[in-house]
Amino acid sequence: MKKLNLTFFILLSFYVNAQQDAVNYNMWYQYLLNAKVSDKMTLTTLAQYRSFDLLLDSRLFVAVGYLDYSISNKVTVGAGGMFLNLESYGRNGEKRERTERRALQQINLNDRIGRTKLTHRFRIEERFLNNPNTFVVRLRYLTSFKIPLNKSDQQQVNYAIVKNEIRMAARRERPFDSNRITVGLGYNVSKNSAVEVALISQLSEFRTSNYLHLGFRNSFDWRKKKVE
Repeated sequence: MKKLNLTFFILLSFYVNAQQDAVNYNMWYQYLLNAKVSDKMTLTTLAQYRSFDLLLDSRLFVAVGYLDYSISNKVTVGAGGMFLNLESYGRNGEKRERTERRALQQINLNDRIGRTKLTHRFRIEERFLNNPNTFVVRLRYLTSFKIPLNKSDQQQVNYAIVKNEIRMAARRERPFDSNRITVGLGYNVSKNSAVEVALISQLSEFRTSNYLHLGFRNSFDWRKKKVE
């Protein structure tokens, strides 16, 4: 545990030092709510804000909502939508703002390797962007590991996060969009709440963007209790 924490803070120091040589720090703030609404269905909502600096120089705002339906203990299918407000700097140093509306469909395959939770997520997105008006179909494949850091006979409090996601355009001469790698730590504040800190590196064809991620998540059970 101490070695893992030391490794994480070394990576964090490296990230900050590297970003001091760049134009921005690239922060990533996120809130996620996950709620069981029936025995078969789960609602997920997410709000995300990214900035070029610590907070004020906005880069991206995202609002997401989707429902997952459980086919079995290990397989879920889902659908939902997103709204995004994107801001980027051009070569002349001026900011350009775009909005995007996105539909999504996905399938999740859940498994375990020992005590480690493993998830494969396959997602299709239909992206409608403006300024200029563009339509893109994108394919995403995410592999996610949630690794408990406590002993097997103790309540899980701390955990490690490792993720890798590949994103591809469905119809394009150069289909590669980006590859996103996440390494982080989580802490369960309570039964229903957790905070997460992670380093995210997003590699695209022409550039690499690095982020310090700060997240908070809630998990609830909104199913109606049966009256005995």
